[in-house]
Amino acid sequence: MKFQLVLLAALVAVAVAQKDKKETYTTKFDNIDIDQILKSDRLIKNYYNCLMEKGPCTADGKELKENLPDALKSDCSKCSEKQKDGSDKIMKYLIKNKPTLWAELEKKYDPTGEYRKRSGL
Repeated sequence: MKFQLVLLAALVAVAVAQKDKKETYTTKFDNIDIDQILKSDRLIKNYYNCLMEKGPCTADGKELKENLPDALKSDCSKCSEKQKDGSDKIMKYLIKNKPTLWAELEKKYDPTGEYRKRSGL
């Protein structure tokens, strides 16, 4: 009987730990130099073409394209701090410096403008 109680307690502890474990996006691309990308119209256009399905995607572009809708919807709740900072930096840059590209990306990935509302832009 004691063994069964200990086993049950262990199973409950594992279940609670798994429930509390936060699902996150991969961090394997967190060391990409965002400033370098933002300095290059060619790189910006390549990422834009990937996201808009107008061109091929790099591995990190595929990951971005896959996670972007969820990240915008959930206020980047599965993002690392570095991903949150990088995302804000990129979006603010696009809104200010590439408004046409931003408008098309926003239309596709955030048609209700939730990101802009939350960020105060």
